Amino acid sequence: MSGAAELLAGGASVIHLQITRVQGSSPREEGAEMYVTARSVAGTIGGGAAEWQALARARDMLAGGQMQAQLDIALGPELGQCCGGRVQIALVRLGQAQRAAHLARLDGLTRPELLILGAGHVGRALARIATALPWRVRLVDPRAGELALAPDGVQTCLTPLPEAEIASAPPASAYVITTHDHGLDFLATLAALRRGDAAYVGLIGSATKRARFARFAQDHGGGVDITPLICPIGAAGLGDKRPEMIALMAAQEIALALAEAAPASTTQAALKA
Repeated sequence: MSGAAELLAGGASVIHLQITRVQGSSPREEGAEMYVTARSVAGTIGGGAAEWQALARARDMLAGGQMQAQLDIALGPELGQCCGGRVQIALVRLGQAQRAAHLARLDGLTRPELLILGAGHVGRALARIATALPWRVRLVDPRAGELALAPDGVQTCLTPLPEAEIASAPPASAYVITTHDHGLDFLATLAALRRGDAAYVGLIGSATKRARFARFAQDHGGGVDITPLICPIGAAGLGDKRPEMIALMAAQEIALALAEAAPASTTQAALKA
């Protein structure tokens, strides 16, 4: 939650909102949180009228100097919401020590890593989507010109040896291989599969390309298991080759794989961030 860290590190007064209890159905779970200043917001407790009501209460606290409050909100038709549940929200103005504690907690959150090998149309589209998700995203390519087109805020890596970036990635990372060269694709895919600890390995292409990679792995892989490989990725398997659609569907595949690979507590902490 880089936005939250920026708010906490700034000089403006901050109200921390957190769902402390959920009864019935709710857009967000207990523990979901957001940070509010007079001008900015980071995070969400579910959106809609309930969040707007909580946001207004937080701004009232900032204007009036109140230190803490609690809201009990029914998510019913009167708010234009059909969840039918009820949420309790704690609102606390953060002092300096509390701000430091929240910053330390946010810094300590473990975020899974997504390496996108290839900064072409699909790679950039996926990076754009992934930056809004609770992942560390790196876009890797040997072409400086393509990396220069990367979306704002995406970490880029210019290297002729993407296999080295794969080797140094943390355990349970996700790898999407979508380079400009089939040979480079195959080498990077083989490097990711050889690790044996990847949460997701996806290769851009088709069923024919997967068959070609299988023969390559048989000849050069030293018995590596290619069963975990996802190829084609995303919407390409449905015949839709638009980069944005492939990226959107691939992001869903990656999210499911990372959730299955991570301990439940880690996944929930990252989602709340």
